[in-house]
Order: sequence, then structure tokens, then C-alpha cells
Amino acid sequence: MDSVNNSSNKNRWAILCIVVMVTFMCTLDGSIVNVALPSMAKALNVSSSGIQLVVTSYLIIISATILVFGRWGDIAGKTKVFKFGIALFTIGSLFCGITSYLSILVLARVIQAIGAAGCMANSQGIITAVFPSNERGRALGITGTFVALGALVGPALGGFIVGGTRWEYIFLINVPIGIITLFYGFKILPKSNKTEKVKLDVLGAVLFMFAIVPLFVALGKGQEVGFTRPIILLGFLIAIISFIAFIIVEKKRENPLLQLGIFGNKLFSLSIFCGFISFVSMFCSIIIQPFYLQDVLKYSPAFTGLILMISPLILSVVAPISGHLSDKIGSEILTFIGLVLTSLGLLLMSTLNEQTSLISMIIFIAVMSLGNGLFQSPNNSLIMSTVPRDKLGIAGSINGLVRNLGMVCGIALSTTLLYNRMSYKVGYSVTSYIAGRNDAFIYGMRIVYITASVICIIGAVLTFLRLHASKSKSAKKSRLV
Repeated sequence: MDSVNNSSNKNRWAILCIVVMVTFMCTLDGSIVNVALPSMAKALNVSSSGIQLVVTSYLIIISATILVFGRWGDIAGKTKVFKFGIALFTIGSLFCGITSYLSILVLARVIQAIGAAGCMANSQGIITAVFPSNERGRALGITGTFVALGALVGPALGGFIVGGTRWEYIFLINVPIGIITLFYGFKILPKSNKTEKVKLDVLGAVLFMFAIVPLFVALGKGQEVGFTRPIILLGFLIAIISFIAFIIVEKKRENPLLQLGIFGNKLFSLSIFCGFISFVSMFCSIIIQPFYLQDVLKYSPAFTGLILMISPLILSVVAPISGHLSDKIGSEILTFIGLVLTSLGLLLMSTLNEQTSLISMIIFIAVMSLGNGLFQSPNNSLIMSTVPRDKLGIAGSINGLVRNLGMVCGIALSTTLLYNRMSYKVGYSVTSYIAGRNDAFIYGMRIVYITASVICIIGAVLTFLRLHASKSKSAKKSRLV
């Protein structure tokens, strides 16, 4: 466990700045590349499917290693692992920006991803350790805002960089930021002088990687080739068998990678599940919106980018406020209201068509984003406040893993549902927008938004039941007193 001395508490807002900057960079690099893929494919002389490795390798490696770094942070010290992550991420970014070969670029992305996993796994743990409980919600809210901003701002910022300079600068911009944050990290971040004298569970780590990598590959490729292909089904089978083996091994280990007892806390487990639900529904919307704006409404890419910025702007205002409110009135009521509003916003988005006015659409996006902003910060605060200090690293890494899994599942669910319903509408199989058949796209989009809304309302119902149960418990206690 990291020690938290007086100087750390005095510097807590400076520590937050470092953590937020690094977290934003790591999250941003998952989405900023997408818009540059055509330019990169042309420059490196590779196919469109080949260049996709630049995106998928990053997300898969983070998800496969984040638990390992979370546990390592609890053993060796969160700050130590966090600084190692910054250094590795910066080195990976440098190699990404100076190579002219796809194989080296993918390898550099893997290095970047390992560094990002080290940072993401321990960022929330560091903040929870240095901030007192009455400020923790606000601090985690600000961090959560920058995580969401990193994911949402990426495409617009990537388009701006590629349009104004070369694609290499998408990666090279990280290098000076990485060096500055690492320098101040050594000066300001709390010292890691208390560690657990145990070994890392290597077998558990390997089994977990064998569960995550085939799962993410199968979810990603299944969207392109169909989920019934034997190779995709084999990927899911390997993932399931590996995950079952992982659970069996973890139950028997004295010092496991993942202490399964952490899920015995119902508040922690439900908060993690609701976090997953929120990212599934959010990414269902994120993946659909650009197609609707450009293909159906015929907006320019620049105007589409402006509309897509509405959500992160609202989020950046609401999330810190909801984090601050959670410190004052508690997190559970805010997570419930947030999920209800997100569900309502998604339901409103399902009414979009060719005649929808711009102002109506902006209002619908605002409702959805307001709900998401109200939910994220209090939910992160709930997750991190329900575990003991020596489990902050693993709790933060589980939260990060679930976020990535939610993104991937949201993208897979939305694209599969969209093209399935479009195929049903036109009478033959389609895997992209059909010119002149806006009706088919709107029909598919409506089903996606309704499904995302239903998923979100399930989380709201579970949160309400938990809230009701905790109120009843408090009422009983007060009567006994």
C-alpha cells in the first residue's frame, strides 16, 4: 500500500492534475487513431483491414494486462507502477511516430498499451489514497470526466491534427506531455514505501489474458464476418474455458491476481455492473451517431464533429458537479437519477428521423449526456470507496477493464443489431449504409437506441432496489435505537 504523508495531501490537486493528464492521454489514444486510419493505410501501403490492428491491438492489450498492473500496484506500490506506465507509454508513442512499417507500428502500439494499462490500473487508487473522503467524489468525478473526454474527443481532435499536419503527430504529441508528467510525477506523486511481500500470480495472469484476448478478437471480428463462423465461435469457446480455469485457480491461490471476495460486497459488484451497462449504452450511441448525421442528414464532417462535441462538453461540466454533490448527499441517488436520464435520452434518440430538427436532436443528446455525467462520477466514487486501501489498485483496474469491455460490447451490439435490422428491412444481407435507403438505416438505428435504453433502465431498476434496501435498513436501525 502506498503511504500518504502530509506533503501528499498538500499536493493533492497537483497530483490530480498529473493523474488526469496521463489518464486523458491514455484514453485519447484509443479513439484518436480512428480518423487517421485511411491516411496511415495509404502512407504505410497496407490494406484497410491490416491497419485496423493499430486500433484493436491497443484496446486488447490494455484489457488483457490491466488487472495484472492493478495487482502489481497493490504489491509494489501504485505510484511506482504508475510512473513506469508513463515512461513506457511515452516510449511507445515515440516509436509509433517515427516508424514507416506496420509491424513496428503495431509493436509500438503494444508497448504504448502496456504503459497505458499501468497508468489506468492505478490512477483511481492514487486519487482515493491522497484525497479525504469529503473531496474524493469531486476528484474521482474530474478523473472520470477526462476518461470520458478522452474517448469522445479523440475523433474530432484526430481529424484536426491529420487535417493540419501529418498522422505521425497523433502519437508524437504524447512525447513532450509524457516527459513533463513523468518529471513532475517523480517530484510530486506520493512515495511508494509500503509493499506486500508476495509474488505476482503469473498463472492467473496468463489465464486471464487467454480469456480476454480471444474474447475481444471474436467480438471485433464477429462484426465483420458474422458471429456464427467457426473461427469466431472457437474464440468465444477459448475465452470461456480460460475464464473458468482462471476462476478455479484464483479460488485456490493464497495470493491470487484477483481476490474474488471483493465481489462479495454487493455495492461494489452492482456499481461495477452498472458502470459496464453505462459504457455499453454510451458506445451504442457513439458508433451510430456519425452515420446518421453524415449519411442520413447529409451534414459535412466538420459540422458532424461540432455536434459530436456536445456530449463531451456537457459531460465535462456535469461530471465534476455530480462528483461534488456525491460528497454532500451520497452517490446512490445520483447514480439512479443518472441512469434514468440516460435511458430517457436514448429513448428520445430512437425517435430521430430525416425530418428531426437540429434543436430537437441537440436536446435529446443533452438529456442523454446529462444522465451520463450525473452517473459516472458518483459510480466511480462508490466503486473506490467500498474496498480497503490495500485493494485500491485491483478495484481501479477492474473498473478500467469493465469500461473497455463495455465499449467493445457496445460497438459489437450496436453494429450487429443495426445491420441485422437493416438486412431484414431491405430483404438481403448488408454490412454498411445503403444509398437511397434512409428508411432502412433509421429502422435499424431505432432498434439500437431502444435496446440501449432498455439495458440502461435495467441498471436503474437494480440501483433503485439497492437504494430502497439501504433506506429500509437505515430506518430499521433508527427504530431500534
